[in-house]
Amino acid sequence: MSVLPLSPADSPWFRTSAAANLVDPHGALRPTIFEEMTGLAMQHHAINLGQGFPDTDGPAELADIAASFIVNDDAAARRNQYAPGSGILPLREAIARHQQRYYGIQLDPAVDILVSTGATEALAASLLAFLSPGDEVVTFEPFYDSYAAITALANAKLVPVPLTLAETGTRPDLDRFRAAVTDKTRIILLNSPHNPCGVVFTAEELRVIADAATEHNCLIISDEVYEHLTFGVPHVPVATLDGAFERTITISSAGKAFSMTGWKVGWASGPAELIAAVKSVKQFLSYSSGPAYQPAVAHGLDNGDAWFSALKAELQAGRDILVSGLREAGLTVLEPEGTYFAIADTRSLGVSSAADLARLLPEHGGVAGIPLEVFAIPEHQAPLASWMRFAFCKRPEILYDAVARLKVGLPRTAAVLRDSQLRVSERSAK
Repeated sequence: MSVLPLSPADSPWFRTSAAANLVDPHGALRPTIFEEMTGLAMQHHAINLGQGFPDTDGPAELADIAASFIVNDDAAARRNQYAPGSGILPLREAIARHQQRYYGIQLDPAVDILVSTGATEALAASLLAFLSPGDEVVTFEPFYDSYAAITALANAKLVPVPLTLAETGTRPDLDRFRAAVTDKTRIILLNSPHNPCGVVFTAEELRVIADAATEHNCLIISDEVYEHLTFGVPHVPVATLDGAFERTITISSAGKAFSMTGWKVGWASGPAELIAAVKSVKQFLSYSSGPAYQPAVAHGLDNGDAWFSALKAELQAGRDILVSGLREAGLTVLEPEGTYFAIADTRSLGVSSAADLARLLPEHGGVAGIPLEVFAIPEHQAPLASWMRFAFCKRPEILYDAVARLKVGLPRTAAVLRDSQLRVSERSAK
């Protein structure tokens, strides 16, 4: 029988898990909703539109480069040994060229860029580098679940500002945002293009965010992993705004840009003094990883313009298939401006809990999705309770199959759910 030195409620691991909605009402740990839905999809042979991973790999030439370094490793390259803690210089130089070419951002590869084990590590290292207990982190909600987890691990406070979900478009409530940012705010954690809602922040909206950071002397951590996945609207990095670069850490990833999510090659960029602070934490997390993948990503960043355009077109076509199908199934769908995801309201099916629906849908509807409420703190979950997120980063034939299943399976699953709830109610009445 093991003995822990602290009660669970006092432990960093428990605090982190609770913030990410991984603790049930009885205080027991539960799996992530992604693990749960993937397990149900496998069990019932359902199409998995829950997790955001493509069902095809990215450019074959990048895989060939990585494979050649693994198989033909030599003493000079040492691609199967530790990479430098900041990442190999050719990748940092390629990142600098990419930022200059796309956005006009000037970076010194020697000190302004840090390669990480995926964007999630860059996010974690950035938050842990600058947060002290009691600091506040303002972000827009719904949000990527690691935001809450790492903020809690740092014993800081997440202050979520709900996005406005409307058929006319999902937008940030800037008045609520201004009110949320105070002198207690240490970090504004921005995500554009936004997961899970698909909104791409405009330059005018970003100006409000940058001005608030300046007024209250706080940092901006900008999660831009979907920067190349926008549909008909431009991606504007907040660091390009006047006065914003010096207080902004920009984070991106090869996983989304090249559909190589398993490679886990990400990066943070910004002013040298901020990147040095992030590196001081990051070097005690993974130190380094992916030495054979890094030269392949460098090649991709230098030569990937055609790939970015093709991927964007493919994803926009997939978005249109899914959005149209969900609407034909009777759901209210917010058409995303970017990312892999579309969110849909299931209230038209007579469903008040998308979480309950999601757990039945793989068996009775043949498709897996994710309830949107898991991307919010408990106090803010009620308005999101009927919403679900579906991924469209799949081949067209898979999406058409999923849409056909959903048109039949959503009403059927909703009926099963209502019948189950009625039986529970009748038993309770007795």
